[in-house]
Amino acid sequence: QVQLAESGGGLVQPGGSLRLSCVASGRTFDSYVVGWFRQAPGTERSFVAAISWSGGEYYGDSVKGRFTIARDNAKNTVYLQMNSLKSEDTAVYLCAGRPAERTGYEYWGQGTQVTVSS
Repeated sequence: QVQLAESGGGLVQPGGSLRLSCVASGRTFDSYVVGWFRQAPGTERSFVAAISWSGGEYYGDSVKGRFTIARDNAKNTVYLQMNSLKSEDTAVYLCAGRPAERTGYEYWGQGTQVTVSS
C-alpha cells in the first residue's frame, strides 16, 4: 500500500511560480510512474504531467514549456515546478502513482489547492 501526500499549493499572482511536492510513504515507489492531475470546480480531472521510473517526462499540452516534473527517489518525492502561472491553472492538484506495468493509477493523494489570481 502506498500513501501519497501533496503540499506546496497556495495563492499566487499571474506570472508567478509554485513548486508542488508529492511524498510517498508505505513503500518505496522508485519503480512507479507518478503523475500530476488537476481538477477545477465543475470540470473533469485532467492530466498535467507524469514521470516514469527512469525519468521520462510527459506533459499535457496546456502546461508544456511552463511546468516541469522531477523526482527524487531517495526522498520518495515527486515535484511539479509551475512557472508562468495563469488564472486557468487554478485547480486542486493531485498526484497519483501506478506500477510501471499497469495502465491505471492505483494510488491518489488528497490534493492541494492552487489559486492563481491578482
